[in-house]
Amino acid sequence: MAFGFDDVAERARQAATRAYAPVTVKLPDELKNLDYDQYRDIRFNPQKALWRRENLPFELAFFHLGKFQTQPVSINEIAPDGRVNHVAFDRADFDYGKNKLTQKGWGDLGFAGFRVHYALNNPAYKDELVVFLGASYLRALGKGQHYGMSARGLGIDTVGGSGEEFPRFSEFWIERPAPQATTLVIHALLDSPRATGAYRITLRPGEETAIDVQARLFLRAGVATLGLTPLTSMFAHGENQPKAGDFRPEVHDSDGLMVATGDGKGGGEWLWRPLVNPKSTLVTSFSMAELKGFGLMQRDHAYNSYEDTEAQYEHRPSVWVTPQGSWGPGRVELLQLHTPDETDDNVVAYWVPASVPAPGQPIDFAYRMQWQGERQQRPPAGWTVQTRRGHGFVDRKKALDPREVQYVVDFDGPALRALPANAQVKAVVTAGTNAQIVERNAYRNPATGTWRMTVRVNRLELAQPAELRAFLQTGDNALTETWTTIIQPE
Repeated sequence: MAFGFDDVAERARQAATRAYAPVTVKLPDELKNLDYDQYRDIRFNPQKALWRRENLPFELAFFHLGKFQTQPVSINEIAPDGRVNHVAFDRADFDYGKNKLTQKGWGDLGFAGFRVHYALNNPAYKDELVVFLGASYLRALGKGQHYGMSARGLGIDTVGGSGEEFPRFSEFWIERPAPQATTLVIHALLDSPRATGAYRITLRPGEETAIDVQARLFLRAGVATLGLTPLTSMFAHGENQPKAGDFRPEVHDSDGLMVATGDGKGGGEWLWRPLVNPKSTLVTSFSMAELKGFGLMQRDHAYNSYEDTEAQYEHRPSVWVTPQGSWGPGRVELLQLHTPDETDDNVVAYWVPASVPAPGQPIDFAYRMQWQGERQQRPPAGWTVQTRRGHGFVDRKKALDPREVQYVVDFDGPALRALPANAQVKAVVTAGTNAQIVERNAYRNPATGTWRMTVRVNRLELAQPAELRAFLQTGDNALTETWTTIIQPE
């Protein structure tokens, strides 16, 4: 019988009955002491890629241990007859550049991670498709996309508890693809002080690359926050939060969190929360009876929104997560941290189930991640195009109330485009207990054909946050998703 998911799940179950014992290797000092540039100078030789000689549609390349990457992962190939073949480290497979390394006594170090190559954009060249490197992180690409945000297998106590724990994929088993294969199956064993798990990951490359995941977790001990399908991204500044002194209008891998909720009866709501770069840690969440999907999205794909010829943020992917089967009640939690620049990921979103089985009991769940470009998941009726904060002309003879905040939000979508010229559209706005609505308006923007909402609110206590929710409506019919934001305390 071929090795597969149930075999990995049994290993995870058995491991959960034992104390955590991290896989380690005595890394030679000459590798541990490499600086950043020296480590980057070590490159895998593409001619040595797994399956290249067989001319298979997928190929594997590997990352070397060193510098920050000090924990090895074990990599195995599952042959067509079901046999498992260990992929051994071979220093002859790497180009060490200008590094002068003795390479004495290295042995089979293992690998830091691996990447999958596939002819995604050009049939004559195999591009990078997916990278697995560090903890349980992975990054993927669809056609024409550039690497941006990341996904993780699991998050533990990202918020709450005694400190965040980063479970890691410690071993992989990768099924050798058939000569005409269009999918690749990867099995992974997850391990950490408080959890183990088995993952079956199926890659489906294309214009949007889909990744289907089947997972079974076992807890070794209780956790405060179990974060399923964590998505990690970066938001430095954008149209809703410009940065003085930066010539680039926007700098971000994602510009908002989108959530589709369910009420257990087929109904639900679409939500959009623009991301921010907060002054201090900001944690918010959306509770619901059922999750239909959530994602960190890069809606803005116009070059002139970024003006960055090197980073090309307009090509960064959105990632939309759809549960397979019901996940029951819970919440989507959004953590936003302050970052001084674009070098740090400062945004994490994940699903927290309302209840978690006791340690030792299995937690089964499945989902699909879609790595999307310009064609991406949107609400069926209407959605937010942009969010701006600030005032236009202000009469200098009248003092502006320091408590007042104004938002200008543009919406678009088929429901709005189908409206007759004389349509009566109103902005439905609600505020939390710390805000008072002063004025709201909705009108068609003659320059773009979109609809614009302006909202002015007064904060009652400047030192406390204030929440706003709004959507456009005609008659009793909602025309758009619900736009929602948090006014940060001052």
